[in-house]
Amino acid sequence: MTILIHLLKAFAVGGAICAFGELLVLRTKLTPARILVGYIVAGVILSALGLYGPIADFAGAGASIPLTGFGHALTTGVKRAVQEIGFMGVFTGGLTSTAAGISAAVFFAAMVALVFKPRPKP
Repeated sequence: MTILIHLLKAFAVGGAICAFGELLVLRTKLTPARILVGYIVAGVILSALGLYGPIADFAGAGASIPLTGFGHALTTGVKRAVQEIGFMGVFTGGLTSTAAGISAAVFFAAMVALVFKPRPKP
């Protein structure tokens, strides 16, 4: 029963984040790229203010998988690295904490590029 509750919380929060993004796509003239960058920046800002951590604790993957979660991971990685090694952590912490996600994106992009043939636009 407890797994079902975790799944429902993740679905509700993640769904709300994605639904808000869909509203932005449909109701504004913002490009998808700007919306995606806005989500990352929102995750950074909310994390820096201490607001995203409780959301991520509550929703689990529902808050850590969307791009706002990527911004949160960048911020927490930088905070941790600055505490451990000082100012140089500003440059290394974000990449260290998000290395797995970045590596997965590059790997799967390469696999898709190998499987599918690009077509020129008509």
